[in-house]
Amino acid sequence: MDRSFGRESPSIPCFNSRSAGVCSLMKTLFYSERGPRIMRGFYSRKIHSLLGVIPLAFFFIEHMLTNFSAVEGGSEGFKDSVLWLNSLPLVFFLELLFIWLPLLYHGVYGLYIAYQSKPNLNRYNLERNWRYTLQRITGIVTFIFVIWHLYETRVQVALGNVTHEELGGVMHDIVTQPWWLAFYIVGIVAACFHFANGLWSFLVSWGITVGPRSQRVSSYLCMGLFVLVTFMFLLSLVTFRDSDFKTAEAIVQTANTVIQ
Repeated sequence: MDRSFGRESPSIPCFNSRSAGVCSLMKTLFYSERGPRIMRGFYSRKIHSLLGVIPLAFFFIEHMLTNFSAVEGGSEGFKDSVLWLNSLPLVFFLELLFIWLPLLYHGVYGLYIAYQSKPNLNRYNLERNWRYTLQRITGIVTFIFVIWHLYETRVQVALGNVTHEELGGVMHDIVTQPWWLAFYIVGIVAACFHFANGLWSFLVSWGITVGPRSQRVSSYLCMGLFVLVTFMFLLSLVTFRDSDFKTAEAIVQTANTVIQ
């Protein structure tokens, strides 16, 4: 009898050899000293996974569409999209609750998961192992990229160095510099893969796609989504190089100060 918590654990019936593994897992989770720790890790990972889709995946798509407004409407179209977003009621609290706090938890806990992960590509050169490893690598790259991108844009707006209307000019100055353009391309591709592959992983881990066929179909769809969002983000990035986004000289100098 297990007296880990100072009481007898109730017997869990095992009807056959197939259920023995389930019985052992149930006893470990709920009636052993390691149980609460394991369950906390389980729920933490589930929250991490859920936040990656709701709301962060929606924010990712919204950000892509906002940037793509530069392709469709040029400098004025992008400016109008940014101003519309920032004119929403209670926008600060909406962003705090549905973007910044989820992003902070997902990013920091994701780094913890990456630190604990043990890739086994040397032993098993399978697609899922590559997906698992690339998800961790792109997560780290995306975390660094997002922090830097926020510093260049939102933080500078908060500090009063630039306004929302001038963000197009800031992006123009960034992407017209080869090294920063390369950095943004790497960051965008990493973020897009992390988004699409994470969505596929979410469907599997939450039991939405159970069988091999449904997982294979969802894999094709998610990789197609990866190609689509990458194309739209990169097209937006190239569009920011247009002279239409170049603002007054004083603003460009401010952006240079921020970047340097």
